[in-house]
Amino acid sequence: MRGMKLSMAERTQCTGEYIAVKALENGVTVTGVTRGAENKFLHTEKLDEGEVWVAQFTENISAMKIRGRAEIITAHGVVESGK
Repeated sequence: MRGMKLSMAERTQCTGEYIAVKALENGVTVTGVTRGAENKFLHTEKLDEGEVWVAQFTENISAMKIRGRAEIITAHGVVESGK
C-alpha cells in the first residue's frame, strides 16, 4: 500500500472500529451479526477464560452479541457482560 492514496470510503472500510473481548470465564461466545434488511448471525467464536478476541466492525458486520462473563474494551469505554 506504500505510495497508494486511498479514498475516504476505502479508508473507512479498512479502519472500522475495533473491540476487544476478554473472557472472564470459560465458554464465552462472541457472535457477529450482519447488517442489511435481515440480520443474520455470521460467525461465532467460543473463548475460554483469559482468552482475548479482537474484532472489527465492517461493511458486513454491524453488531456483536457476547454471551457469558467478559470484559468488552472499546474506544468508548469498558463494560462487563454476564453476571
